[in-house]
Amino acid sequence: MNLANPPESDLRYPIGRFEPPEPVTSEHVQAWIEDIAALPSDLRRTVAVLSDKQLNTRYRPGGWTARQVVHHLPDSHMNSYVRFKWALTEDRPTIKAYDEKAWAMLPDSKVSVDHSLDLLEALHRRWVNLLRGLTWAELQREFLHPDSGPSKLAVMVGAYAWHGRHHLAHIDQLVVRRGWG
Repeated sequence: MNLANPPESDLRYPIGRFEPPEPVTSEHVQAWIEDIAALPSDLRRTVAVLSDKQLNTRYRPGGWTARQVVHHLPDSHMNSYVRFKWALTEDRPTIKAYDEKAWAMLPDSKVSVDHSLDLLEALHRRWVNLLRGLTWAELQREFLHPDSGPSKLAVMVGAYAWHGRHHLAHIDQLVVRRGWG
């Protein structure tokens, strides 16, 4: 793929959509946990060289700014962390969905990315410690999403590993296309 001039579909889904393998194995989960562990430092390294003006650039027409993407990651991953805790402590709980687009428009999405980078780092340390301590049986527990139905924790580890890489790729592509690297 030409990162300097990708097709529109690649701007929206630069690493493709998440498609869990069938079956999901413990090896998949362990690799995904390592992706989750690496995201905060990878993201920090990627945005460290960007100016405020660059952070305020949309990664694609109609998309969020790089700054909004950075702030979105801890918002989303905090929700996921809580969902994991619910699924581990309640019997197949129905989780609360949230309006991520509305969250991305709130005043805290316009502040320094350092706050969200620090939050993501602390959150992922806790989350990774939780994930590494789960048994295979615990990873089979589920929560119910009001829109998409049941979600097994093992698969959700993969979905959020993908989610982090997906948004990191949005920023990476923007940096390459604009020649900021």
